[in-house]
This record gives sequence, C-alpha cells and structure tokens, in this order.
Amino acid sequence: MFENLQERLSRSLKKISGQSKITEDNIQETLREVRMSLLEADVALPVVRVFIDRVKERATGTEVSTSLSPGQEFLKIVQAELVDVLGGTFEPLNLAAKPPVVILMAGLQGVGKTTSTAKLARYLTEREKKKVMVVSADIYRPAAIKQLQTLADEVGVEFFPSDIKQSPNQIAKDAVAHAKRQFIDVLLVDTAGRLAIDQEMMQEIQSLQKTLVPTETLFVVDAMTGQDAANTAQAFGEALDLTGVILTKADGDARGGAALSVRHITGKPIKFIGMGEKTDALEPYHPDRIASRILGMGDVLSLVEEIERTVDKDKAEKLAKKITKSKGKGFDLEDMRDQFVQMRNMGGMGALMEKMPGMGGMSQMMEQKDTQAQFKRMEAIISSMTPKERANPDILNGSRKRRITQGSGTSIQDLLRLIKQFKQMQKMMGKMSSAKGMNKMMNALGGAGGAQAPGGAGGAMPGQPQGLPGLGGGMPFDKKKNPFS
Repeated sequence: MFENLQERLSRSLKKISGQSKITEDNIQETLREVRMSLLEADVALPVVRVFIDRVKERATGTEVSTSLSPGQEFLKIVQAELVDVLGGTFEPLNLAAKPPVVILMAGLQGVGKTTSTAKLARYLTEREKKKVMVVSADIYRPAAIKQLQTLADEVGVEFFPSDIKQSPNQIAKDAVAHAKRQFIDVLLVDTAGRLAIDQEMMQEIQSLQKTLVPTETLFVVDAMTGQDAANTAQAFGEALDLTGVILTKADGDARGGAALSVRHITGKPIKFIGMGEKTDALEPYHPDRIASRILGMGDVLSLVEEIERTVDKDKAEKLAKKITKSKGKGFDLEDMRDQFVQMRNMGGMGALMEKMPGMGGMSQMMEQKDTQAQFKRMEAIISSMTPKERANPDILNGSRKRRITQGSGTSIQDLLRLIKQFKQMQKMMGKMSSAKGMNKMMNALGGAGGAQAPGGAGGAMPGQPQGLPGLGGGMPFDKKKNPFS
C-alpha cells in the first residue's frame, strides 16, 4: 500500500531535507511536487488543498526559519500534517458497553463486507479475548448466509443461523436475544449490500440500526475505488449514524488515496484496514504509523507487535538453546524451513521491509524479484527430504538429489543453491551462538554490510534466496541495550 505515493513523496522531499536554508521559492517548488504526488495518488482535491495550505503556513512561519536544521524541520511538519489528515490518533472500538456489544456492518456489495465481518470476529477473539457471535441479515444475495457460516467455522466463532424468509429486523432481534442467553460479549451483524446506493437499501439499514441500537456502526469500503470510497462513505454517513470505517483491499491499493480522503471528507475515523484475503489480514488503523510508512520512515511498532503475535516463542527459545549448545552446528534444514514459514506468516520479505525504517522502497524490489515463489520452492525441496537428510545434507548423493528434485518439481541447480545458502546460514548461526559473536555481527550490520544501496541496504545476507538485496547498512545497534551482553 502507498508504494506510488511513497516513491513520489520521497523524491520530492529529498531535495529539501538537506537544505541549510529554506526559502519561499524552494518551499513552493517542493509543495508543487507534493501536490502532484497526492493528486496522482487519487487523493480528493479538497483534502490536497487543506494539507498543502497547512504545511505552507507552518513552513513559512518562525517554526522553520528559527530551526537549526530547517530541512528536517520541514519534514517534521509534513509528517505532523499527514498524521492529522489521516485521522490524528488511533480510535479503538468501544467494547466497554453492556454486553452483547452490537457492531453493525454496512457497505456496498462486493467490497468485502462478509469477509471483514469474519476478520473482525477473529481479531476480537484472538486479540481482545472476547466471546463473539456473527449473524447475517443479508436475505438477498444467494449463499451470503452460508458464506458467513463457513467463515465463522474457519475463525472459530459462534454463528447464529438465519433464513432468507425472515426479515432483517426479525433476524436482528432473534440474534440479540440469543446472544444475551449465551453471554456473548460481541455480536457482529452482516447486512445486505447493493451494487449502488439506493433509497430502498438505505431505508432497510436505517430500520435495522433503529432496531439494534448498535454500539458501533462500521462502514466497509473498498480502498481501490480511490476518491469514490470517500464519496460513498459520505453518502452512508449522511443516512446512518456511522462510528467508523473499515478500509478493505488496502494491500492492492498502490496509490493510497482512499486512506487520505475518507477521514477528512466523512469526519469518521478509519478503525481498521484489510491487508489481504486471509482472515488474519486485518490491522488496527494507526494514523501516525501509516504516515511513517508513507514517508519511508518504517513502522517499527507494528513490526514488533506482528513478531510477538506470529512467532512461536517456544520454538524460538528451543532453537536458540540448540544453536548455542552446538555452536550453530545444530541448526538444520528443518529449522531453516521453520524460518521460511514464520516469514511467510508475517506477509513475506516485502511486508517486513515496508515496516523497516529506510527500507520502504525495497519492499517493491522484493515483490518484483518474486521472493515468495523462491521461498516456496525452497520449502518444497526441504519437504521432499527425509528427516535424516534434513538433519545432515552431507549424505546427499546423486540418487538422493534426483529423488528430491523430482519430488519437489525443482532442478539440481535449485537444490545445490539451497544447500549453499543453508551452509552460509548455519555458519552465521555459529557466529550468533555467543554473546561476543552476536555483538560483532550486529556491529557489522550497523556499519558496513557491503556497498550501500538506496535506503541503506547493503550486501546479500547469508541465508537469503539468490539475488535478494541484503539488510547491511543503516541499522544502528546500541551495545548498552544488547540483551546478549
């Protein structure tokens, strides 16, 4: 998300960031480029005007002129105003109301409303530890009720059955009554959508809102519709008492215009963004973190939260003990495959790069190099081996290699490349096995790392697929905060 906007803004702001003196002329030139970047990202014109005017007013004032580093001060102003346009602060769901807390999902057909209902149910179950029930009040779309039931089973939440012969209001009343009897914490109500806004649809959902009196009414909108997303959200906001917005398909929106427009035009906070098709691909919307990503500053907080949530701590601890005890020799191909799986669970190398400071532009390179396919190919090779071969690849002879490559649908060259990379990774793990070795390696990562690429990337890191850029430069390491020393 935001790839195009990030690239354009980085180019525009780079010229002014190192300036020792800011003049009205270079501010004007930079803002002209920023304006074009925002408009090309499909940001609504009123939003662009407000943003540019605010930045210009602050940049030409004493705030920048008295600063010791005017260029950096200008960037801070751009970031602060970007955060403000994106919504200011994170606004969580109101889950403090008397249970069951009713959340009504509204939106047009095809925007991912039913999938978002399931994603939100999973989010509330896993991260908020709530007992969740879902119900479909969509009596028009064929198989809508069955779809929600299937998704509810997948995410492990209770499903309240409904029928197309019932009215949406009756379904809602029955679901609330059942939720009370079952001591449900949160009830999610999926509603019918239409291909376009129409009077009948609005009246039905207004009636449903009066019946339910929901704590939250969330408008689900497709980020890829750009400015139309903001306009549709505004129309729904005028008809319903909306409390927030869920922006879906944000992973496919390279421009990012919807995120910058919806909040400003509707006055309603974006509460979540959908970043993929899987049921765990729903992220809380933090304006400050989004602004950092757009400006190429990374999103370390989200990265840390994701690692804590997805990494198997017991496995990681066992692997650390195993490596330390054997000085790296205990690291085998089974462990290497586990690392690939963990990375895939976190969205792949591109998704990780996007959240790392100074690495925003690298995420596109990762996707272009088809790294996901390379990781899958290596996983397939390892999976085609016997446990004995994974533990000791030195026993691989010609016949074993042929069996493995035929079983995984790969070539001998792919297998040899994997073994070479495994040896490099095993060697690196040996260096990591001592506190002293860890200090040396981290200092190397913070300093040299080979030739510097844009964004602070250096040479290829051992264990990465062939041709992947490394993570060499631009990663400072503080010895005082080193937990291994």
